[in-house]
Amino acid sequence: MTSEVGWLRAAADGAVLRVHVVPGARRAGVAGLHGDALRVRVTARPLAGAANRELLRLLARALGLRPGDLELEAGAHGREKRVRVRGLPAAAVRERLAAVR
Repeated sequence: MTSEVGWLRAAADGAVLRVHVVPGARRAGVAGLHGDALRVRVTARPLAGAANRELLRLLARALGLRPGDLELEAGAHGREKRVRVRGLPAAAVRERLAAVR
């Protein structure tokens, strides 16, 4: 079975997620899919990087990792982002996120 879907691809050191962020939401959490990206709601507003920091903390908690194991690879100033997950294979990322979606 391949570990690549529209929102997730394998990388040498783990996986890369395509994420569509909804800032200023009432409740934070993984909210399914938005096209070929994982839709994640954060309560923080996109001011001074607060929404990006909350996104990384939320994904780290959902994956059972430390926030330092995730890195915003692209999209710091937009809703569409790429997040690198180090130390966890793509198949494990898919399984862990399926439990919270």
